[in-house]
Amino acid sequence: MSGRDVFEYALVRVMPRIERGELINAGVLVYCRAQSYVGARVHLDVARLRCLDPDVDVDGVAAALRGYEGICAGGAAAGQAAGEDPGRRFRWLTAPRSTIVQPGPIHTGLTQDAAKEADRLLALLVLP
Repeated sequence: MSGRDVFEYALVRVMPRIERGELINAGVLVYCRAQSYVGARVHLDVARLRCLDPDVDVDGVAAALRGYEGICAGGAAAGQAAGEDPGRRFRWLTAPRSTIVQPGPIHTGLTQDAAKEADRLLALLVLP
């Protein structure tokens, strides 16, 4: 790949107490149509999460984050979404929802390698 392709990304956020509106970034979703790529990178900082809610269901949050990864990966882990193209899976994952684990707004950029971009964004926007 010599050129740069347009990609879209959204943070995956965890808001353990919706009524308070406090959240932490726990992952990133990346979609690049030109590269037929959709991927998720997640990292749950349990200590930071417990600062927002000491009683949060950590196992439930971790399972939801694994679900994002599974849907992006396709195959049996994606359930009904497995047959959908990467763009439809990205749109489904980034649809607004008011649950504990939710996507942030969609942003765009240019990249030569969408998978490497996902790693870069995780390091920049999620990891401590």
